[in-house]
This record gives sequence, structure tokens and C-alpha cells, in this order.
Amino acid sequence: MHHVTAQSQGPSEVALPETASLTIGWLSTYCVGVELRPPSYFALAALIDGPLHGYAISQRARELSGGRVRLSTGTLYALLERALSESLVIAGEPYVEGGRQRRDYTLTLAGRAQLADEAARLAHAAKAVSSRLRATSEAVLT
Repeated sequence: MHHVTAQSQGPSEVALPETASLTIGWLSTYCVGVELRPPSYFALAALIDGPLHGYAISQRARELSGGRVRLSTGTLYALLERALSESLVIAGEPYVEGGRQRRDYTLTLAGRAQLADEAARLAHAAKAVSSRLRATSEAVLT
């Protein structure tokens, strides 16, 4: 496991147009190469194409996982809080849409790197197991 350490006095503010602001999560010791569980993996993957609010993240994660990942509200917001604290995502300012308060989340470069590492880990594992299954299939069938 590799550690990248960044220090901060608090959340970082990014200059945006006067009607918007953006708070970036606290930076702390961040462990690169930590395995993501499927809910976190697909929730973060939902943000690859751009910012989404919580409900849209949940729906996109379900689509990407072929229906296998169904995020409850509690699970979704707990993993988003963790992702914010690890600077994997940033959160925009709350806004109201259709009478509901929303907040968009955006994947950071660190979040993209974490997803890329996990995708590579999963691909390697799948290749190793598939290779062994093919290599031993004749012995099992005979």
C-alpha cells in the first residue's frame, strides 16, 4: 500500500462565479491501492461522465452494475462523505430542483486514479481466474 500525504488547515475554497462556490474535502493521509467495495466502486464510476446529484448517482450505479448494486440513501451518503473526506469527490453548493434540495458531486483526479487502480485490479483478478478455469476445464469434464 502506498501513502500520499497532504496537509491542509481546513477545506479549500475554489474561486468560482459569484453565484457559486465549491468546498473540497479535508486532505489527509490517503491510502492508494485500497480495494473498493462494489457500492463505492459503482457510485464513483457513476461520476466518470460528469457531476451528478445523489439520486442520479444511485440510478447510474444501478445501471452500470447491471442492477446488482442498489444503494440505499444511507449507504450512498455515507460513502459520499467518506469519498469527500478522502478527496475522491468534491461537492457543489446545494440548490433546489423540482422542490427538492440537491447537491452535485464531481469526481476528482484522485477519485479517477482510485477507480483506474480498482478497474485494473479487478481485470487482473478476472483474467487470472478465467485462465485457471480454461486450463482446468478439460480435467474437470473428463
